[in-house]
Amino acid sequence: MRPRTDWLAHCVLGIGALLFVLPVWLIFAGATQDAGTINRGDLSLLPRLSHLGVFWSVLRGRPSGSLTVPVWHMLMISAGMALVIAVGKIVISLLSAYAIAFFHFRFRMLAFWTIFITLMLPVEVRIIPTYAVMADLNMVNSFAGLTVPLLASATATLLFRQVFLAVPDELIEAARMDGAGPIRFLIDILIPASAANIAALFVILFIYGWNQYLWPLLVTTDPRLDTVVIGIVQLIDTGFTLTPWNTMMAMSVLAILPPVAVVVAMQRWFVKGLTEVEK
Repeated sequence: MRPRTDWLAHCVLGIGALLFVLPVWLIFAGATQDAGTINRGDLSLLPRLSHLGVFWSVLRGRPSGSLTVPVWHMLMISAGMALVIAVGKIVISLLSAYAIAFFHFRFRMLAFWTIFITLMLPVEVRIIPTYAVMADLNMVNSFAGLTVPLLASATATLLFRQVFLAVPDELIEAARMDGAGPIRFLIDILIPASAANIAALFVILFIYGWNQYLWPLLVTTDPRLDTVVIGIVQLIDTGFTLTPWNTMMAMSVLAILPPVAVVVAMQRWFVKGLTEVEK
């Protein structure tokens, strides 16, 4: 009975993997074909190997008149934005959860529930007031305006709080007897104990920052701050000319590579952080 169960499980996993990979393969194959062919609906599943240079051409240049900056510059903006958001969210959430879990101060639980309630507010409710604050601080059309409003994370704070609450009281007392202060306890004990969770959160938050579209579209009008997601949307035809689907697909493939690289590089820690329950 076991071999049959394994065979069925492998079939289900294979079908699931195929469903995820097929759209990416279609984009890759379409990038190597002519835009006219794609517009006629004659997209082939087989890429043209002689046209693989399209990726390098798109990466180093401005493949369309609607793009005013090179694609590599958009990728750099997206990478910088994703890194700052991921690192900033982790640092702020780590310190917030540390304060809530280990320090007994007045209105501590009020602060915790205030953070928790923000999870119930949709982005659309917060985005206009956030933009007004950025405008008052003269942070519109700046890299800080792209990243600072997205640095706080209630979800990450709640996750770190649960991890910290699972730390044994004996470990806290031992650190206190050894003369470890709050900062040393955080750096030497809590952060190493939360390393897997930090890695898993970094992957999730990096992809979250990389895929941002609505906020960059609203807070920036300077082409030099366009992310690669904004660049892809700019290629979509809004006039009488045909959309360069092959160029857009090539940009999409290039936009997929950095998040995939982060997931592959941190896959082991990512899975460990999602599945590890014992600290």
